[in-house]
Formats: sequence, structure tokens, C-alpha cells
Amino acid sequence: MKVLFACGGTGGHINPAIAIASTLKAKQPDAQILFAGNPKGMEAKLVPQAGFDFAPITIKGFQRRLTWFNIKYNISSLFYLTTASARSKKLIESFGPDLVVGTGGYVSGPILRKAAQMGIKTASHESNAFPGVTTKLLSRYVDEILLAVPEAKKYLDPKCKEVIVGNPVRESIVYADRERARQKLGVGQRVCIVSFGGSQGAHRLNQAIAELMAYHTKPDSPLAGKIHHIHATGKYGVEDFPQMLREHGAVFEQNPHVDIREYINDMDDCLAAADLVICRAGASTLSELEAAGRASILIPSPNVAENHQYHNGMVLVKNDAAVLIEEKNLTGEKLCQTVQELSENPQRLRTLGQNAQKLAMIDANERIYQELMRLMREGR
Repeated sequence: MKVLFACGGTGGHINPAIAIASTLKAKQPDAQILFAGNPKGMEAKLVPQAGFDFAPITIKGFQRRLTWFNIKYNISSLFYLTTASARSKKLIESFGPDLVVGTGGYVSGPILRKAAQMGIKTASHESNAFPGVTTKLLSRYVDEILLAVPEAKKYLDPKCKEVIVGNPVRESIVYADRERARQKLGVGQRVCIVSFGGSQGAHRLNQAIAELMAYHTKPDSPLAGKIHHIHATGKYGVEDFPQMLREHGAVFEQNPHVDIREYINDMDDCLAAADLVICRAGASTLSELEAAGRASILIPSPNVAENHQYHNGMVLVKNDAAVLIEEKNLTGEKLCQTVQELSENPQRLRTLGQNAQKLAMIDANERIYQELMRLMREGR
């Protein structure tokens, strides 16, 4: 059995593909799995780290803002696009897959379309409530679209076959022990807040979190002594964030209940310990919040295609499973007020978390595996 995965661009496209491939390999140890992606993309690093073979194929998208740099970039993108079909065919013929699976990113479009034209079974997984351009185009060609949430259906070709399977979630998130995690992290009886803006960081979110942290660490604050706060600054916030805290008068140095990091490597423990999570609204993050059953304040990134994080977040908001603040409306004062209202209302936090958990599909990996196996049997 041979399976070719096509993905790239962001962790939101790459990590689900790696999770699906890992499940497939665990259940079918003899399966031959190959990933195709851009040689300069994140996938070129993440895929080999996960133990899978990687085949480089350069396919670029187009930049919408008209700058001199973007014009030159788009000219090269056009060249790669016009040759993408032939290069995709060569790659597919050399590997000979029984199934081709895409999880988004520009590279998955030409490869899945060519595989469909060659009569090979194809499936595309869409993790967002508002599908990307690639998924919309592929919905006319692939055998099946695997959706994380039903809200995405209305944006696809009406003739396409879709199945609701959820997003792959790590088992360590699903089965983490809350009491053990809180003890390990030293939370005690405090309200545990976990906040992050992604591996690179988010400057606007960091600014608001700095004001929040200053507010709840001041001795005269209504929340003084009641909060244990874990915050990941991201790569570009490591140096700036402490200065932001000092500017707002935060009491954070030598404070055992202020845990500032660049990145959260133990997300399973942090989510298990958390009472409230403040974060972006990427599809994988929301699936983890749902699986862990955690209340959240979502601040969607406005710098993503089709504003899809806003649509992701609104799925939770409409199910009374999260609070959403758009970045254009985000201020430190508003965030402090929202956190105080939630922190002083434990029942509200529990309700948001319980409603989030109702949306979870913790068996997504198994659902996806079964669909892929069915497609392969049909192909044979």
C-alpha cells in the first residue's frame, strides 16, 4: 500500500497530514508513505523530523498586494504553476501511489488534481470552517472531501462527496490528567490562564496579555493572588514581552505564578491544568480546546486567507463554547474586563468548557483512517 501526502505552507496544513500519516503507519506498518511539499517550506523540516520521506516540488501561490517584490514573486509563481501539472505527473508516476491525500496549501492543488485525472483515488482534508481556495477548487475533482466541521459544506462544489471527520488531535491532549497537571505546574487553587499567539508570536496579542498580566499581579487588583498565568510569547516576543510588562508595572520577576516562555512544549499538561485559554483561532488549536473541554477567549488572526480564523471561532461562539474578541477591538482594558468577569464566575467557565467538549470529535484519527481505507478498497 502506497500513500502520497501533499501539503505545505503552515503548521495548520502540515501537522494534520503528519497526524493522519502516523495513524496510517501505526495501523498499517508495511505502508509506504511519501510527502510532497515545497523544499523551502516548513514541511521540508517537519516531515523528516516526523520520520517520513519527503519529495520536494516547488509550487507557489500568488501575492495579492501589488508591490515590486510581489510582482517579481508572481512572475515566478506563474512559471511554476504552468509546469506544475507535468511535474506532478512525474512525481506520481515515480512513486505509484494507491491513494493521494491533501491537507491544504498550494502544493496540494496540482498534485491532487493530476492524481484524479490519472484515475488514482484522492481525498482532501479541510480543517477550517471556511475552506481555503485550494479545497474549494479540489472539491470539483477529488473523490472525497474530509471536513472538520459541517459549516464548511456550503462553500464546496454541490456535487462533491463530503464526510465530517473532525481534526486529528494528539491522544496526549485527550487523556491528560487535570489534577496531576495542576500539581506538576504548581497551580494550586488558583484560576489557571494559558495564553499564546503561535510559534512566531503575535505582537498585538502580546501587548494585551502584558496589560492583563500587569493587572492581575498588582497587589491592589481584585484578581491579586487568584491567578496562575502561563504565557508563550512566541519567537519574536521573547525580548519585547518583559519590557512590555515593566512598562505596565507588572510584578512578574520571582513570581512563581507567572510562567513566561517562548513556546509551550507541554501543551497537553497546560490545557489539562487550564481554566481559561486565550489564543488565536487556528483549526488545530480549536480542536485541542474542544478535546480538552476548555473555556477560551479567542482572538482570531486577521492576517490569514479569507479571514478563516474568525469563521472557525464563530463556530464555538454560536455554540456558547467560547468568547471572541476581534483584533481590531482588542485592548488591554477589554481583555482585563473579560478575564475578570470569567474568573469570578466559575460556573460560566465550566459551561463554556463543557459546550466546547460537546463539539469535539476525539475519534477523528480513526474516522479519517477508515475513510482512506475505504477509498483504497474502492480503487482496487
